Amino acid sequence: MVKGINAYIVTNGNGQEAVKFYEEALDAQVISLQTFGDLPESPDFPIPSEAKNYVLHAHMKIGANELMLSDNFPGTPYTLGNQVGIAVIISTPEKTKTVFDSLSADGHIIMELQQTFWSPLYGQVKDKFGVTWQVSTISEAQ
Repeated sequence: MVKGINAYIVTNGNGQEAVKFYEEALDAQVISLQTFGDLPESPDFPIPSEAKNYVLHAHMKIGANELMLSDNFPGTPYTLGNQVGIAVIISTPEKTKTVFDSLSADGHIIMELQQTFWSPLYGQVKDKFGVTWQVSTISEAQ
């Protein structure tokens, strides 16, 4: 079952500043904030020292709504117009795969579905209309 969708903002190295801005401007409550420095270390994916404080994922609550945000990884192109996407939260891996496959039809897979430390199944896709989706399984227990 699809549990919900949230706007997802991508910033260019100033995510910490953006989170503080939305806290003040919109009375946002920060539910969680992880930095790239919080990622488990991997020799296959070293994190540059300048990126350790960049926001990997911030989750905020604004009134009855939720907003998510992350910094663009250093060295990855940042294009204005692509800085807002949609995160879709799904309750089972099977439904996550179905939704991901549907959204990727005639679109472009940015990140294949895979297990991450925050989700049993997560991926990113740009659909045929140019909308970026972050598809994630979040169980009821999470």
